[in-house]
Amino acid sequence: MLLPNSDTTALLSTAYFPPIDYFVAIVNSGNAVLEQCENYSKQSYRNRCNIFACDGVLSLTIPVVTSGNNTPVREVKIDYSKKWLQQHKRALISAYMSSPFFEYYQDDIFEVLESGEKYLFDLNCRLTDVLLENLGIRKDLSLSEDYVPSSLLGEGIADFRESIHPKKVSPIFGEDIKQKPYYQVFSQKYGFISGLSALDLLFNEGPEAYRFLKI
Repeated sequence: MLLPNSDTTALLSTAYFPPIDYFVAIVNSGNAVLEQCENYSKQSYRNRCNIFACDGVLSLTIPVVTSGNNTPVREVKIDYSKKWLQQHKRALISAYMSSPFFEYYQDDIFEVLESGEKYLFDLNCRLTDVLLENLGIRKDLSLSEDYVPSSLLGEGIADFRESIHPKKVSPIFGEDIKQKPYYQVFSQKYGFISGLSALDLLFNEGPEAYRFLKI
């Protein structure tokens, strides 16, 4: 795995409230590209995120409507027949209402969540843009022009499309590079938990969040 640095381009999948290592890849790479030409992949961060709730790690998943196993990611629709929006808002409020900066950022987050975006990709892009701005990341994600398999990517491309995944060990944090611990509301009960959505970092550290993204 090629780690992010100023000479690399980070290639990322779309993600719902992406995890912290997703933004670490963006911050520490020369530039970042968002994959828009792939087919949708189930059980990934594309439609789910992990937050730190009172009972530990809680996974929030957006129900989607696809046309089969080879649905282009940009054509995946959000299933609003399910009550996921109300559940996710309640979960975020319950988990972070006592965090130092939740009240400061919640309006920006909930405004996008409540916007009624039809497609998952579009909602994810808007939420990621809000996080980029509030995390203090002054970089834009460009969009891929076509799909290129990992084996055919050129030099200097760090492919995180499948390696940043809820069921895989972080491709960035490990023995050599440790995630910097930060304040978490329930850490006295469970200890520090890594691998969470960047929402957790933002709500707990606010303007200081950016310094936890540099490696």
